Amino acid sequence: MLRALAVLAFALIATLTAPASVAQSAACVDGTAGGYACDRIDLVAHFTPQELGAPPEGACPSPYPGLCANDIWGWEDSETGRRYAIVGLAVGTAFVDVTTPSAPVRLGMLPTATVPSSWRDVKALGDVALVVAEASDHGIQVFDLTRLRGLSEDPARRFTADARYTGVRSAHNLVVNESSQMAYAVGSRVAGTSFPAACSSRGLHAVDFSDPLNPVFAGCFSDAVDGGDSGYTHDAQCVTYDGPDADYTGREICFASNENTVSIFDATDPARAVLISKVAYPNSAYTHQGWLTEDGRYFLANDELDEYYGRVATQRTLVLDVADLDDPGLDFIYDSGMQTIDHNLYVLGNLAYESNYEAGLRVLDLSRIADGELEEVAWFDTYPLDTSINFAGQWSNYPYFGDGLVIANDGETGFFVLQVDPLLATSASGEAPTETTARLSEPRPNPSSGGAQLTLRVDAVQTVRAELFDVAGRRVASVYDGTASPGADLTLSVSGAGLPAGVYVVRVVGETFQASRRLVLTR
Repeated sequence: MLRALAVLAFALIATLTAPASVAQSAACVDGTAGGYACDRIDLVAHFTPQELGAPPEGACPSPYPGLCANDIWGWEDSETGRRYAIVGLAVGTAFVDVTTPSAPVRLGMLPTATVPSSWRDVKALGDVALVVAEASDHGIQVFDLTRLRGLSEDPARRFTADARYTGVRSAHNLVVNESSQMAYAVGSRVAGTSFPAACSSRGLHAVDFSDPLNPVFAGCFSDAVDGGDSGYTHDAQCVTYDGPDADYTGREICFASNENTVSIFDATDPARAVLISKVAYPNSAYTHQGWLTEDGRYFLANDELDEYYGRVATQRTLVLDVADLDDPGLDFIYDSGMQTIDHNLYVLGNLAYESNYEAGLRVLDLSRIADGELEEVAWFDTYPLDTSINFAGQWSNYPYFGDGLVIANDGETGFFVLQVDPLLATSASGEAPTETTARLSEPRPNPSSGGAQLTLRVDAVQTVRAELFDVAGRRVASVYDGTASPGADLTLSVSGAGLPAGVYVVRVVGETFQASRRLVLTR
């Protein structure tokens, strides 16, 4: 999020009343889910910031007492398979077990290292959570996430950090690269005078977390010419490069949002990082954040202040062509047509998940990006009080659990577990259902309080298997396993007996096709 100087308008919004906590899942039907406007995204669960340990509404730290939540990330335990949300709050970091998405379990909170802050950023690197904040002498908190194993619900539980890196006093954001075990504090204030002069520019401060409880300073670098504050970096994505530019294969490449450009660095040796190139774009105001497409061809970027300062009328997503890292450029601009502000975005498969403040979560289809087209295909408004050019609403999201399950954090309304239409998520991941040799009907009735039926017609005799899956991708029932013959409809009967209300997917796989249909069970 933008630094305090640029968000004065937020004070006008901070006193608004957030909606009450949602106690149960709600399918997106006729444009609403549990009182929230939506399209193709279901509400699975919700906690207010206060239910996760934040102060009473309107009593969070100055200067924005209504802003009680901020960043979010996720972690999947490779040993147990359990999934956890790492939820940023003004007063600390909450942990929520979301293994059963419709019944999340609050496990407690890691309090801030020093004082509360409206700006906290969280990431997972291996089996540790890393936390930074715009709080004096906070440093980087290190928390061993395996400590969450086996814990029962206790939102009042308070954890202590396992380690703390104190080479930075504070930082605005944190960037991690899992494959290199490197973390980068950005927008940071260095602690002491023993660090190189480059560390004072507030660019990227690199820390080696190969030994996570004993982090080691690795170097600093910045774009001192075009960083808005003599090299200031607001956010970045650093990767072990495997994109289309073979000159840099295997190198540590950082794409830094530097307030008025996206600057690209070779940070293989962070103490001697090299600025490769930079990209500017028209009507820039504050280059905020961005993410690579999975093939590394494009970098999707957002500008947090172009709408606010009237440089543009409506929210836009900047699509940069970075196929040649030495010569990147602006490819095209997607204009949403909405009067709102963009914040963080992430890419999974052919979908971009954008957290756009008062407009909530917006999902864009990237399948025609090479043709200069993006298309909004789903959305969920976590801030129903308004949609305007202001800094209230959704900060960030984490879509990397897969199967369309997304966790998101709204500064005022809190933590959400959301389910993107599984058919959309599956198709966009490159595994689109193929139905050229079969036709599968929609379930009827849908929604259903009991069971539903589908009909299948095939063009050739074949073995068919139909199964029912929940929103977490778990198989919950076998529907059919046998033969389908051409010329006659095969009726597939789905029973909802013993299943909780929620969203399910009927998946049918034959020898020549696969298809899925969404089913909502109610009670």
